[in-house]
Amino acid sequence: MTGTIVVTGASRGIGAATARLLAARGFAVCVNYQSSEAAAAAVVEDIRQVGGAALAVQADIAREDQVQAMFQRVDRELGPLRGLVNNAADITPRADILSMSPDAFRRCLDVNVTGAFLCCREAVRRMSTALGGQGGAIVNLSSQAGTFGGMRITAYASSKAALNTFTIGLAREVGPLGIRVNAVSPGVVDTGQEDTRNPERLAAMTAGIALARLGRPDEVAEAIAWLLSDASSYVTGTILPVAGGR
Repeated sequence: MTGTIVVTGASRGIGAATARLLAARGFAVCVNYQSSEAAAAAVVEDIRQVGGAALAVQADIAREDQVQAMFQRVDRELGPLRGLVNNAADITPRADILSMSPDAFRRCLDVNVTGAFLCCREAVRRMSTALGGQGGAIVNLSSQAGTFGGMRITAYASSKAALNTFTIGLAREVGPLGIRVNAVSPGVVDTGQEDTRNPERLAAMTAGIALARLGRPDEVAEAIAWLLSDASSYVTGTILPVAGGR
């Protein structure tokens, strides 16, 4: 499969690794970002330096108008859509229920669930074989927190549990339209946001992981790329853990 892939939250971490890998495999890539313009531009430049096609597009995926504008720009500048990676996420700071504000909880759900819905809706409109599209694949970025919960991250864990259920239901809905929908569920991944320089903190993060280390963004990107590829042509409605045996 070739064509264009939209990767949300692609300016750093798993999103950036995924954008680079997909470009290396021949896809044109929309590198979405919300505020990290320079980082998104650097990802695009990396892709173009090796002969790939990429475009950085700013959009808050919780905003319907901005999501629609992003996909319209992709239509004009990159060509037919064949895939979507819903990677952008709001990761609320750790807080117990007594100290978390309703606005913080709501924003997490708006980005992680409603944002994924808005992007999926635009992608389905373009990829549906019933509407003249060529079919395609969607990969949602979940988290093991959506299965196991987590200490003082109830908003984030709840949003990822909702995304898992959304993935399964949407897969059943759009399978007849030539679209596969899956999710990758990472464990603890070293995206540069974790304090891995502190030995005690690192030991706590790796406790209970069978492989006894953090994951890397490129390892998650490989799983995403496989789910987008024809090699996974009979896989849909699946939540794939990439968690080192956690």
